[in-house]
Amino acid sequence: MSHNTFGHLFRVTTWGESHGPAIGCVVDGCPPGISLTEADIQPWLDRRKPGGSRFVTQRKESDAVRILSGTFDDGAGPVTTGTPISLMIENEDARSKDYGEIARSWRPGHADFTYDAKYGVRDPRGGGRSSARETAMRVAAGAVARKVLGDRITIRAGVTQLGPHRIAEDAVEFDAVHDNPLFAASADVVAAWSDYLDGVRKAGSSIGAVVSLEVAGAPAGWGAPVYGKLDAELAAALMSINAVKGVEIGAGFASAELSGEDNADEMRMGPDGRPVFLSNKAGGVLGGISTGRPITARVAFKPTSSILTPRRSVTRDGQDTDLRTVGRHDPCVALRGVPVVEAMAACVLADAMLRHRGQVG
Repeated sequence: MSHNTFGHLFRVTTWGESHGPAIGCVVDGCPPGISLTEADIQPWLDRRKPGGSRFVTQRKESDAVRILSGTFDDGAGPVTTGTPISLMIENEDARSKDYGEIARSWRPGHADFTYDAKYGVRDPRGGGRSSARETAMRVAAGAVARKVLGDRITIRAGVTQLGPHRIAEDAVEFDAVHDNPLFAASADVVAAWSDYLDGVRKAGSSIGAVVSLEVAGAPAGWGAPVYGKLDAELAAALMSINAVKGVEIGAGFASAELSGEDNADEMRMGPDGRPVFLSNKAGGVLGGISTGRPITARVAFKPTSSILTPRRSVTRDGQDTDLRTVGRHDPCVALRGVPVVEAMAACVLADAMLRHRGQVG
């Protein structure tokens, strides 16, 4: 299987399967001399790990990360050496027996059929390599990327739409995300959303959602025109997350309804002698290059395909069948997708920072 690596200078390769002995990643291109310990990575993984509330899969994983290479403690604390950083998490609570039936059938909405069509073989245990379990290593890599970026870059994301229920744009509050099990970007919606998702969960069904992203502190100039556009690389990274079916930057699809006058982000000179944008329809990127305004995106997650309601499918030997998926699954995969969205943004931005530094100094 190819294409397990993303990035240019800051490169991440992930490995492992949902029900294998472990999952891991190798981060290459991290500059030397950056303080890095497992304690810098673990809090981000704790946000993503399963079993944290009734609204996510009840698979119990500690997701305890180990740094196997790429750091050295010379007495002042571990720092990166500039060599590949290898990270690993052991799988502790795989229940492969839950997937015995789907070994012979293709689950609607999953990658079962396409994996079989491409490789002629697949690991049905939890989806194998196609499982969202892989995203834990993206979060670990994102923690390293945050160390590269430093404290001046703030990356925040939260659920702003759950099924048909939306948070108004002017009511989004990212500070609320850490204080509720729904990762909702507003404390005002938590009670109603909890009741709604409880109904979905108890019915054995699932629902889609939208995660909004905001990156503050990135200076003007990152990214490149034509084939290295910052927004294009960010969109590609976000689209690579399991269950993501749509990404929009800034005003996104809404810009199709705007006039040129409404869409243009006008400018005036600020008191520090630098241009100030009066709006941010562009989402912080113009011509593929960051403007210095917050970089914003919205990420649409489809409903979890693993549901209890029987769905029509076929078996590997060509027989029609009705299939229901048992096991432990998220009623809304977007909830735990919030830290993954942040991590992918961090990796893209760390790569953009290093490439910018390499080109212009």
